[in-house]
Amino acid sequence: MASSRSNKSKKWFKVITLLLLFIFISGGIYVYSIYDNAKDTVDKKMHAPVASIDYQVGEKKMKENKPVNILLMGVDERKNDRGRSDALMVMTLDPTNDRMQLISIPRDTRTTLVGDGRQDKINHAYAFGGTDMTINTVEDFLDIELDYYVSMNMEGLTEMVDAVGGITVNNKLDWKDRGYYKKGYHYAKGKIELDGPKAMGYVRMRYQDPNGDFGRNERQREVIEGIIDKGANIASVHKIDDILEVLGNNMRTNMAFSDMKNLLTNYNKTRENRVTYQMVGQGIKVNGIYYLDIPENEVQKVHNMIEEYNS
Repeated sequence: MASSRSNKSKKWFKVITLLLLFIFISGGIYVYSIYDNAKDTVDKKMHAPVASIDYQVGEKKMKENKPVNILLMGVDERKNDRGRSDALMVMTLDPTNDRMQLISIPRDTRTTLVGDGRQDKINHAYAFGGTDMTINTVEDFLDIELDYYVSMNMEGLTEMVDAVGGITVNNKLDWKDRGYYKKGYHYAKGKIELDGPKAMGYVRMRYQDPNGDFGRNERQREVIEGIIDKGANIASVHKIDDILEVLGNNMRTNMAFSDMKNLLTNYNKTRENRVTYQMVGQGIKVNGIYYLDIPENEVQKVHNMIEEYNS
């Protein structure tokens, strides 16, 4: 398994910030349906249609209870900086067979950026062309059709984990934070409870993990599942406003409120049968820049995996 060699600590996978979406998909969307301000939060603050996706196609699929493909993007947007999509995942929900598939695309994957033409890291598509270029590039790379997208800003991470009351993960390594988030945090081996700041440190760590980025990606998926499970069981009324605020400030999607309600009604059981996969490749350097070269047979394998869920 090739690992990223980027020496910039700010370039983490931002998968955790995507977890806000999973609360809806995994059953927590019911929270929205019982509060007056929920529809306004979704439709006025979070709803952001894009030209690269034909919204009517996805809407029709949902109404007919057909599988849908959703692109999840974790982005690091800062003042005067458009940012990058340092986490990219394609999630397929198959309501007929009650199953969910989550495929991670490494951020350093070398591919053609659609609309730009250059060969570059796939996460640079967001920096050069925003959400539309990212969607078009992922569709071209995997030869698939995306129905929806969800992007989350890194800034929502700690607030969201805290908003759901913390999460539980099964930690495979015993280690102490050397400064990934807050130096001195101890992550004991076994089941541990994480609040927002500790979750940040948990997913940032890479160099103490013998599996490098692969190990880090696994921890990120653990946190995803932790929030899926916790989000599906949110019952405390006092948490609702906190969740709404975090989502409204950090999440953008072409889903309307009605789409989210359809997810609850027809797709919520897909979380009960989850499969995750990390695309693999070989690290290479081109003009002194590190990339991950994913062979064609791996790309075809993932294409087939997604198509099988859509059949």
